[in-house]
Amino acid sequence: MTPALIIGFVVLSLAVTAFARSRGLAAPLLLVVVGVFASFIPAVPHIELSHEVILGVVLPPLLYSAALSSSYQDLRTSLHAITRLGVGAVVVTALAVAGLVTWLFPAIGFLPALVLGAVVAPPDAVAAVAVGKKLGLPRKVMTILTGESLINDATSLTLYKVALAGVASGVWSLTTGFETFLLAVIVGVGIGLILGSIANRVRLALDDTTVAILVSVLVPFICYWSAEELNGSGVLAVVAAGLYLGKHAPEASYTTRLREAPIWESVDLALETITFAIIGLQLRWIVADVLASNQGLGHAIAVSAVVLGVVIVIRPAYVFATSKVDSFRLPGSPRPANDTLSWRESLVVGWAGMRGVVTIAAAAAIPVMTGAIEFPERATVQLAALTTAIGTLLLQGLTLPWLIKRLHLNGDEDHRLDSVQEMHVRVLMAEAQAAVISTAINRWSGRLGKDQASEIADKLRARIVAAGAAASQVARDAQSVTDLSQQADSRPGDWVPIVPPAANEQAAPPAAGAKRAAGAGNTQLKAVRQRSAMIQQVRRDLIKAQRQVLATERDRGSINETVMRSMLREIDLAEESLSTSWLSRMTP
Repeated sequence: MTPALIIGFVVLSLAVTAFARSRGLAAPLLLVVVGVFASFIPAVPHIELSHEVILGVVLPPLLYSAALSSSYQDLRTSLHAITRLGVGAVVVTALAVAGLVTWLFPAIGFLPALVLGAVVAPPDAVAAVAVGKKLGLPRKVMTILTGESLINDATSLTLYKVALAGVASGVWSLTTGFETFLLAVIVGVGIGLILGSIANRVRLALDDTTVAILVSVLVPFICYWSAEELNGSGVLAVVAAGLYLGKHAPEASYTTRLREAPIWESVDLALETITFAIIGLQLRWIVADVLASNQGLGHAIAVSAVVLGVVIVIRPAYVFATSKVDSFRLPGSPRPANDTLSWRESLVVGWAGMRGVVTIAAAAAIPVMTGAIEFPERATVQLAALTTAIGTLLLQGLTLPWLIKRLHLNGDEDHRLDSVQEMHVRVLMAEAQAAVISTAINRWSGRLGKDQASEIADKLRARIVAAGAAASQVARDAQSVTDLSQQADSRPGDWVPIVPPAANEQAAPPAAGAKRAAGAGNTQLKAVRQRSAMIQQVRRDLIKAQRQVLATERDRGSINETVMRSMLREIDLAEESLSTSWLSRMTP
């Protein structure tokens, strides 16, 4: 592809995405539709990304960004359901596809059909999560869909490798497959946690936000390729590192958090836009490959229809058939008592089975030759995979919003609990800030006098308590220090203003008058800088106390990750405002 073609493709894809977002439509679905129609325009050239690029360049940052923004607390609580879907549903789907395709089309063979099953087994949560956020699905459902997408790729890709090896050797062993999967999990997770820990230490040691963010950008690629080189799961390595760094995000500087989030949002949007557009554009060329292979277009369409039907039917059937598994609890489990899915939630989870990036990449990676033999009906298998991806995106993706609305599923209860938790933590923050102010009185008393220090402290306490009781923004709490300090600065006797001498005052010689004026100015400037430094310090102490309360309550489980991150952003914005305020410029 020429540079002009690449730029034109990206610009048009972003234009479609911008149009969809402006109209409240699901951008991935519209991109696929436009791509399908565009693929049959004769003037449109063949545009594709190699499977190495999709798996090694596109997938890692998408997984890493999703893991960074995921709640470790929620994922841990819903681990049973996530594992049930991310591992169990993938294996069951792959075996069901392989069994039915082998029965109906014996010429393909079980092992090639198992490769096809592994390719179409993992759902891609991008479209489902986009719909869920827009319609306000309960957080429990969103957590399960997101968590499943973080691990199902590892399951499917491992099964895919085992099945491909079986096609090459003609032998498939369940024991070998389990050993390969276990090794991939242990090595992948281990490397991810090690590299995530190193990246976190580097991030904390750096005093340069730009470099710290660049380190974060490199982490997913380093994790993925390191794990793959050691026969581990690159997917799990990326996810483990992302979850580790996301959990330890409060330890980083506020500038890193504020600047990192929009960068990853932009990266996600660009990668998702390009990927879903390419998915639609492949249809014409895959059909051409089928025609050129003499496998028969009718035969390929029949296989594709069977695979699409199995994939759509098996997921909701599996979700309901295994729903009772969630009722079992091990001793000491952190799971709440009401965390099982209702039938309405199970129906939505079962229907949210759209396929995407991994399905297309794995299908493209199927080799022409496996060992000494040609892969059976490769073009047919690739068409079935592409049909499944496009079919689920359009059929399930377009009907999912209607289903959610009909079932009247919403996150109102989540919002209510969030409000209660936020009120609770704001009260604790107010108490922590009051303690900071009490400590500051001793520092202020020697410089301002005990009475004046106590008066300012009382006003600060009143403002903070009132703000906490009213659930006002944390940033306003911090700003109140500035407001009170401005009032205190205007009080007589706090500092000596420069005023002209009275008319009856004995005139001093010009040189002496200038010297006296300069001395008064220096004294005044010194006093202002001293006061500014005191105010800056107490405001930073107040912000630090709020962060400590947030981290402590999150670790105790008193507040969820969503509340913590929302309030942490308020505090970060308050600190950014503090760093750019006039007081910071007055501080030496």
